[in-house]
Amino acid sequence: MSIFIDKGTTVLVQGITGRDGSFHAAQMRDYGTRVAGGVTPGKGGMEVHGIPVFDSMEEAVAATGADTSVIYVPPAFAVDAIYEAVDAGVKLVVCITEGIPANDMTRVVPHVKAAGARLIGPNCPGLITPGASKVGIMPGSIVLEGGVGVVSRSGTLTYEAIRALTLEGMGQSTCVGIGGDPVIGTSFVDCLEAFENDPATVAVVMIGEIGGGDEEEAAEFIRDRMTKPVVAFIAGRTAPPGKRMGHAGAIITGGCGTAEGKIAALHAAGVSVAGSPTELPELVRCALEGRAGVPAPPAPAPAAAHGGARREAAPAVSAARNRLSLRRWLSSMTEYGMPAETFLESAGGSSERFGCPMMSRSNQGDEQ
Repeated sequence: MSIFIDKGTTVLVQGITGRDGSFHAAQMRDYGTRVAGGVTPGKGGMEVHGIPVFDSMEEAVAATGADTSVIYVPPAFAVDAIYEAVDAGVKLVVCITEGIPANDMTRVVPHVKAAGARLIGPNCPGLITPGASKVGIMPGSIVLEGGVGVVSRSGTLTYEAIRALTLEGMGQSTCVGIGGDPVIGTSFVDCLEAFENDPATVAVVMIGEIGGGDEEEAAEFIRDRMTKPVVAFIAGRTAPPGKRMGHAGAIITGGCGTAEGKIAALHAAGVSVAGSPTELPELVRCALEGRAGVPAPPAPAPAAAHGGARREAAPAVSAARNRLSLRRWLSSMTEYGMPAETFLESAGGSSERFGCPMMSRSNQGDEQ
């Protein structure tokens, strides 16, 4: 199982004759996605990488039976492309395009929902179900089949988190980039609910950033509705108020949308928040051990009087950092010709002094 896409997903590429559409159509097909056709008005009858091109979505859906569309068209035409896809009967629309006016999105999102369809994006990397299908621009080389769901507002941070999980042997069920614009079609809560109902997902990684209140809404949902463990990372802790940081939605206004506020809300919901994406795998491991009967990490300490959520890291985060530090030390010592066992002996004969009791001398070879 997975969420939103699987091996049976059939995709149409809107804007397939453009540079981005052509490139990513081939990438999706090579990954194993069922790319049934593309749409560019006036280009019907031609082929791109052997994929047939149609003049309209209505014609393409009738000919292929596709249920999903991915949009690679300029901002001036993207809203019309969304309308056309939904009106043709497509049930999942993934809009990669960046730069669509928020005012336009406030009109198209209700139209999509009224049609019983789902929009992911805009300004998003799409989504991927490892080993089954990818729709969008996420690299297939970094994913691994497994049970960790990933949902993110950021594109590149999504890739970093996925890669960190994969390197630790933690595969993913589905990875979703919901987009960084102020008005998007699918929220954190939508994805969390889908992961909660997905039998293949055992834990969720959520990557948020400054701006808006989506993370706070997600924290409330996690507190009230989620039974599966969730860990998080919030980008933008050092962002100055009033300055947009990368995404149109990443801006702190009037004291709202701060990283501190989001982290505090997540902590209050019982979510461990990582200091960097590389710490996420260890937090996932701790969370799963807690749910499996092993004592869960202690709850975060209350916020300090001055500093709010800029508090000392929760014990689980501290432990994760210590484990990562120990792994890096062992790796560097090995590179310089010092066996890991020798280094441990020089450090006192035990990894416990590093806050990493699970890494005993008997299993240090597995942990390097």
